[in-house]
Amino acid sequence: MTRITAWRRHPLARYAVLILALALVGTAYATFVQVSKPADAALASGKVDDVANGKSLFQAHCASCHGLNAEGTSTGPTLIGVGAASVDFQMSTGRMPASNPGAQVPRKPLPEWVDSDSISDIAAYVQSLGGGPTVPSGDQVDPALGDAAKGGELFRANCIQCHNWAGAGGALTRGKYAPNLNESSPTQIYEAMVTGPQAMPVFNDTTITPEEKRNMIAYIVQVREQTDPGGFALGRIGPVTEGLVAWVVGILALVLAAIWITAKKRQKS
Repeated sequence: MTRITAWRRHPLARYAVLILALALVGTAYATFVQVSKPADAALASGKVDDVANGKSLFQAHCASCHGLNAEGTSTGPTLIGVGAASVDFQMSTGRMPASNPGAQVPRKPLPEWVDSDSISDIAAYVQSLGGGPTVPSGDQVDPALGDAAKGGELFRANCIQCHNWAGAGGALTRGKYAPNLNESSPTQIYEAMVTGPQAMPVFNDTTITPEEKRNMIAYIVQVREQTDPGGFALGRIGPVTEGLVAWVVGILALVLAAIWITAKKRQKS
């Protein structure tokens, strides 16, 4: 006991305890945390050749900005660890490849060489580099399997500050903006939540579960399919736009009515 007590009082004892604690934490993390397989996107499709073809396409069309090995350059970030979901979102929406990078890359038509197969192959290659979120399955993004009412609650709590209650989008700072969701597919909406493109935060499965994401997709799809029985939707931007139109149209109508009444009175006199 005397020897143990002496070791406990040694000046280096605290450092030894700290190193031991860090080693135990690291071992526990490595044991219980599930690590993504490097090429799970390619293996899931059953075609290992997808990675090789994706690498060739990547080096031909993407390496000038992201580097030959996706390590990143001064004009493009590293893609190691971003996952297949990020590649599928960026390429399927036409944001990548970006011909004219700016404050925010807009959605645009796909180039001629980009199709579903080329996107899938490049996604498989990027997935093989360091894992990351994978492309969601059909059941994960099926609006028919979601609860639109619950999804609406989640959407209003987490998304309307930027995207508006109807997903119409809105302006952000420094030239950025939250895009309109009307053109986004359910898969793209899910991928945006798990990858956080551009100014959007990442909503991982700990923050919003896959079931809750599907509920939010169901709400977005339901809202954009609704009609506007009141007349012009005015982009569904909100009361500011509606109020402005009401004032402009209303005041203009009153001015024209006043001019017409005055002209009538002058003719009678």
